[in-house]
Amino acid sequence: MNPFDSGPSNRDGEAIVDYLDAEFAVVKPGRFVRCAVTGEKIALEALRYWNVDKQEAYANAAAAMIGFGLKSGE
Repeated sequence: MNPFDSGPSNRDGEAIVDYLDAEFAVVKPGRFVRCAVTGEKIALEALRYWNVDKQEAYANAAAAMIGFGLKSGE
């Protein structure tokens, strides 16, 4: 199953993803995941930043720095 297909089993909703080293596996199809820091939607095709240990996605490099505890969120 391709997570980017628009078939009946793949709605425009939030996907459930297993974040792995250098890749991710779609557990439940959807179009996006949410950034753990900002809460914004991240299209699966645009997902570039995540934390394997925390199983969290990040919208951009700045959010990833906060998520990894390398920068303050203030």
